[in-house]
Amino acid sequence: MSPQDAAPSSVPWVAYVCLAGSMFVVGAYVAFSKPLALIFPVFLLGCLRFGIGGLSVLHWLRKPATEPPLTMRLHWLIFLESFIGSFLFTVFMVLGVSYSNAVAAGVIMSAIPAAIAVLSRLVLGEAIRPQIVLAILCAVLGIALLALAQPDADQAQVGDAAQHWLGYALLGGAVLCEAAYAVIGKQLTGSLSAKRISALMNVWGFVLMLPAGLWTARNFDFSAVSISMWGAMLLYGLAASWTILLWMTGLRRVPASRAGVFTAMLPVGAACVGVLALGESFSRLHALAFGLALLGLVLAVWPGRASSAARVLDQ
Repeated sequence: MSPQDAAPSSVPWVAYVCLAGSMFVVGAYVAFSKPLALIFPVFLLGCLRFGIGGLSVLHWLRKPATEPPLTMRLHWLIFLESFIGSFLFTVFMVLGVSYSNAVAAGVIMSAIPAAIAVLSRLVLGEAIRPQIVLAILCAVLGIALLALAQPDADQAQVGDAAQHWLGYALLGGAVLCEAAYAVIGKQLTGSLSAKRISALMNVWGFVLMLPAGLWTARNFDFSAVSISMWGAMLLYGLAASWTILLWMTGLRRVPASRAGVFTAMLPVGAACVGVLALGESFSRLHALAFGLALLGLVLAVWPGRASSAARVLDQ
């Protein structure tokens, strides 16, 4: 039985705050990245993001005395975490949106909590309580409603049907990448600290993005980028790196299936930035979606009975 599920007194509230904060910040910086993506090519943007993030956490690479040496298995898990959870996720998401539209992306990405729950059951053997199943359903509905509530400027650009289906397939791949990110991360937190995982992931992310980033940088006019945009790029890189730390800190004490519910905070963060900073409207559909997402989080963190908790495997 997991310590966090044993009794109400041991509920890992700090872990829940870290998970929710991580996904909220991810949503916020994704929203703020829209103007950056209009200036920087995708791979150059990713390269700069991981470069800035990696430099900010480089001092965490050193092995603490309390941690075991990196085995070949851990090296592979870290590589897969970076390759699948950062590199492929970014490529699939960006191309998926470009071939379909933003609404389709939001609806398809609403499957992330359910995908994490299924994969954690298959790979980690985590039992999923009915309370968590209900929380996942609330999160999925909340994310889908938030997507439908967003104005979609791409709808006017009706493309080829086959191209749209390719976009949907790529977005589905992004969902699987995010599920793998949560499950592999759960395995890493059993051996490594959140700080070291964050540093290693940023370094690997930079290495993976560097070849394509250098290629796109050949014809890019860096002098045309304003000071304010460079400042936004700096904040983007720092925020992107620290969300990994928050997520891994929370994941250390929470089963992956339950942590997946907190991905509902990603579109919530994006919507908040859209309404408060980018001047988007707030509708009743937004309010309903926020309510469902909040209900899902409440169900996920609500202390279960000891008999129910006993069915959750100790991670």
